Amino acid sequence: MSSKFAPLLAATNVHKTYRKGTNEVPVLKGVDLSLASGELVSIVGQSGSGKSTLLHLLGTLDRPDDGQIHFEGHRVDNLPPAGRDILRNRYIGLVFQFYHLLPELTTIENVLAPVMIRHSVWSYWMSRRKYRARAKSLLETVGLGHRLDHKPRELSGGEMQRTAIARALIAEPKLLLADEPTGNLDRQTGDEILEVLRRLNADHGLSIVMVTHDSAIAAGADRTVSLVEGRVQADKQAAA
Repeated sequence: MSSKFAPLLAATNVHKTYRKGTNEVPVLKGVDLSLASGELVSIVGQSGSGKSTLLHLLGTLDRPDDGQIHFEGHRVDNLPPAGRDILRNRYIGLVFQFYHLLPELTTIENVLAPVMIRHSVWSYWMSRRKYRARAKSLLETVGLGHRLDHKPRELSGGEMQRTAIARALIAEPKLLLADEPTGNLDRQTGDEILEVLRRLNADHGLSIVMVTHDSAIAAGADRTVSLVEGRVQADKQAAA
């Protein structure tokens, strides 16, 4: 790992098993993963290898059966639900393959949704101009400055994913977790989304963990981690 980075996120000996009735399906079998501040890491592996499960654990959407997850030196996998909600709302942005935009809201309103949730009505109202200016700036950064008042049904798949990225960044998180962010898109649009993520990483120092099944997309990261049957098989540094 390059010395220019400082530790940000670490998963240690993480296990996860899903249970369906009397059947147990082990998914993660002792995964160790670290992410440095300002680093872009891709996680690759075949379907069922545990990629998305690991990302959900890193984002505290689920808890490991064993092992620990630390963010900025603090253990977070054992936080109560309210603590995990605060962590995701303020410090960790999440982007998924499916965009999860609210159909009745405009593009800029979807981006503003997380800060609306965080604040009381009065608190948000007092700071609404600041938040709206940031939302507009983020949408301009991802190439949607001209689509502020459009509803999701009026956007292409790539535009909806760009909106989801801007929404994930509205709270100025330190970490972005992206689960197959190009998986629902054609190659050209997927490449454009990847370029947005690279630019956010390079220009703003945003730390990113990105799950992908596409080795060509993974190659654009600083480092690639391969999961095979729930275990880390390889940790490959990008060529200089």
